Amino acid sequence: MRTSTAQRLPVSPVPQPEIVRELRAFQWNGRATKRGLTSVGLAKTKPIVVQTFVNEFWTSKQRAAHSLHEVSYRACFKPQLPRFFIDRFTAPGDVVYDPFMGRGTTIIEAALAGRVPAGCDINPLSPMLAQPRLSPPTPEEVEARLAALDLSRAVSYPRELEAFYHPDTLREICALREHLMARQQNGSIDAIDRWIRMVAINRLTGHSPGFFSVYTLPPNQAASIDSQSRINARRRQTPPRRDVRQLIAAKTRSLLSDCDSATRATLLRSVQRATLMTGPARSTPQLRSNSVSLVVTSPPFLDVVNYAADNWLRGWFGGIDTAAVEISMYRKVADWQASMTDVFREIARVLRPGGHVAFEVGEVRNGKIKLEEAVLPCGVAAGLDPLLIVINAQQFTKTANCWGVKNNSKGTNTNRIVVFRKQ
Repeated sequence: MRTSTAQRLPVSPVPQPEIVRELRAFQWNGRATKRGLTSVGLAKTKPIVVQTFVNEFWTSKQRAAHSLHEVSYRACFKPQLPRFFIDRFTAPGDVVYDPFMGRGTTIIEAALAGRVPAGCDINPLSPMLAQPRLSPPTPEEVEARLAALDLSRAVSYPRELEAFYHPDTLREICALREHLMARQQNGSIDAIDRWIRMVAINRLTGHSPGFFSVYTLPPNQAASIDSQSRINARRRQTPPRRDVRQLIAAKTRSLLSDCDSATRATLLRSVQRATLMTGPARSTPQLRSNSVSLVVTSPPFLDVVNYAADNWLRGWFGGIDTAAVEISMYRKVADWQASMTDVFREIARVLRPGGHVAFEVGEVRNGKIKLEEAVLPCGVAAGLDPLLIVINAQQFTKTANCWGVKNNSKGTNTNRIVVFRKQ
């Protein structure tokens, strides 16, 4: 496959979609959008050539979105990304789908915008993080439930986790885990329980007093027990006592700080038709053909993120064997493309005529591989038309990186979204 980027964009007399005209005219703080072409040469057919636009199309500020999104998860995009496409390609009541749901950024933003959310992920942790935020309880309901729990004793006590937790804190965590798992198994778990579980999963480890643990890796990654022991020795630290109830209540108040009565009414209307699935994205029989208006998603980027290793402690708390979850990781681009082509065929089935796909990928392996070039043939093979590429280059990213200059990180530091359309 031969590729070239950043060619000079010729003037075309052919009428352009509205979004193309908007992107051409877009400016961020007076900075005009850079325009070019991305061309992917194929051996047996003519090259795929799409217009490419580079600017800061949405804010780089960390906390500029709705408070419900403040849940940590590895390799997730900001809510402004799906909102950019939701506003342009859908109307209230339309179905917005994410086949790699993760923490639920797309479906939460879709629900907040009055769209119908649909999501799929092979990891059972994903709906544990996403579903509770579609129908959140009130802080008062959460605090009342917490106050009624006896967290003073637990049947199981994995002492090795004292690398992360004070013994009294660990006992409370274990008691809460056993309570929630018992409710799950006997079918009595409710929305308040699910919310408490979601918040607890996100408070397990972190690097501030707002988490249950001693200082450790950021909350979207769990260190191994051996690694945490080394961190403790290097920092000469011991796990301090944390109040599990208090921290869950505090995080609940923070997550719900933007949830006024209007927001709750919008979420209630949206969630009544929501569809959340656990399974492979290549097979979603729960979704009707031609029912989805927009897909916004970001797949695993080759072998950049080890989700099982990052989420082993979250999996333990949620009763999930993360090693048994078959999250795709590929070293070879061709193998990744074959998997994504299967996903695109299923997307093409559920997408309505005139619907769009915004497929976010990135630079990997120090910028040597640009997955937007690899994903174009996948969508085309599934029968979708490539419309354009949007590269969101934020202030910390040199524009040169967008056009092939060596990146500074293992993963990605630009959002690179390939947009397809179904005829």
